[in-house]
Amino acid sequence: QVQLVESGGGLVQAGGSLRLSCAASGRTFSRYAKGWFRQTPGDPGKEREFVAAISWNGGSTYYADSVKGRFTISRDNAKNTVYLQMNSLKPEDTAVYYCAARDSIVARTVSREYDDWGQGTQVTVSS
Repeated sequence: QVQLVESGGGLVQAGGSLRLSCAASGRTFSRYAKGWFRQTPGDPGKEREFVAAISWNGGSTYYADSVKGRFTISRDNAKNTVYLQMNSLKPEDTAVYYCAARDSIVARTVSREYDDWGQGTQVTVSS
């Protein structure tokens, strides 16, 4: 099992930037693919929305169409950390953002494919 702790969320104006971090501990971080998902409070029963994912060595990255060109996922295996750089933020990006780990070197874009989750960090974008 991998323990994940997100940080870096907050309140930002539309057009601004935030960088989320996800620190991992536990089993071998470098062999796990990672993903970022988000969820809005109004739909707690809805499956978490895919945002971005990265393979174990960073060689492959995937993005939701809604964030492509604005968000960048990266990882530093030496620091056991994955990042989500978010630029040109929009009010519709407001959500709780979750980091997830998948016990595979291959990333996926569906939440049920991930094994471990962080507690989430709130991102609020004001208009």
